[in-house]
Amino acid sequence: MDENRDYNMNENEINENVEMTEENYKIPEDIYIYKSSEDNSEKDKKKKRKFRGSLFSYISLALVASIIGGLASTYIGPSLYGKVLPNPNANQYVSTPVNITTNDSINTVSAVAKKAMSSVVGITSVEVQQYFFSQQEVEGVGSGVIIDSNGYILTNSHVVADGNAKEVNVLFENGDKKPGTVLWNDSALDLAIVKVEATGLPVATLGDSDKLEVGEITVAIGNPLGLEFQRSVTSGIISGLHRSIQVSSNNIIEDLIQTDASINPGNSGGPLLNSKGEVIGINTAKIKTAEGLGFSIPINEAKAIVEEVVKNGSYKTVFLGISGISVEDYQARLGVQLAENSGVILIQVSENTPASKAGLVNGDIITKIDDIKIDNMSSLKKALYRYKQGDKAKLTIIRNNTESQIDIEFTDVK
Repeated sequence: MDENRDYNMNENEINENVEMTEENYKIPEDIYIYKSSEDNSEKDKKKKRKFRGSLFSYISLALVASIIGGLASTYIGPSLYGKVLPNPNANQYVSTPVNITTNDSINTVSAVAKKAMSSVVGITSVEVQQYFFSQQEVEGVGSGVIIDSNGYILTNSHVVADGNAKEVNVLFENGDKKPGTVLWNDSALDLAIVKVEATGLPVATLGDSDKLEVGEITVAIGNPLGLEFQRSVTSGIISGLHRSIQVSSNNIIEDLIQTDASINPGNSGGPLLNSKGEVIGINTAKIKTAEGLGFSIPINEAKAIVEEVVKNGSYKTVFLGISGISVEDYQARLGVQLAENSGVILIQVSENTPASKAGLVNGDIITKIDDIKIDNMSSLKKALYRYKQGDKAKLTIIRNNTESQIDIEFTDVK
């Protein structure tokens, strides 16, 4: 077709060209027409955009609804329960919270140890024991606690061989070693007081063992298994009160403090302390067949004795002036059966003694001193520690199978 051809065609020419195209012209196979597909694509895009907009709206609406619902349940719902709406928890048990204030027991034990450590001493003793035809020196190791700055030390009677030790030495925290003298001891109480020549010693603070409660923190300081482990610290709680244990065939120690603080041989005579660092007991024994069972003598049993020994250099107890034996032993030895199964039967009543002046006679059975039950000579002896010269008491006795009471005055001491 000519480049200069006039494009202003008439209607007939256009029609002719159209007919020619339809009859003679074919679209090449490598040419594609996109018009109709582009139109459909635009429609699809519009549909897709419309669908996306709806989904987003639904999600937004759901989020808003959940937020409003949460706020309503948190702030509005509780105020409506029981008023407009029924309260679902109206019939349920509501517990009252209990607040427990705890202390750091580790820090407590550390503070107690720091306070009391310097007042704890080691005690070594040498006892001469008879073996058939020869004698042998036996060494013992225990602990003690300083109760007066002028050299007075409280320990167990068995630590100083019940007063029969040939030699007693006291080892202090600073390494000093001094000889000691036993001023007083009682195997029935298992207590003793040792004196060394020293002044200005660190003194332990004595607590009140009558106010103890089961579960309180306890700290024990002593020399378990010998001086190699001297001043070892163990801790636990008070596991029980008013315990009784038999330490020998003739002695039962009563009214003891039970603790699970570890107590081993060598701890004997050392202090049992409370959370304030106060001495509440003197460690005395451990049950060898069980773990976590240690026992201490309440410090209140020793206070009156300590006070008098420090003041006068010795301690004298009131006495009855009798010789006796437990009813149980009496029956076993003689093979007889008495009407009373406990108490002390009097074998001899000495003249001009409180017992004779009160009217006691041989064969009487003492079962009580005031309200203190008497089972054997050990319990009788311990009961007398509660009285001072000039005190009066009421004895309950069995005479000729009849119970009666007798008044007695403790006029003498020994």
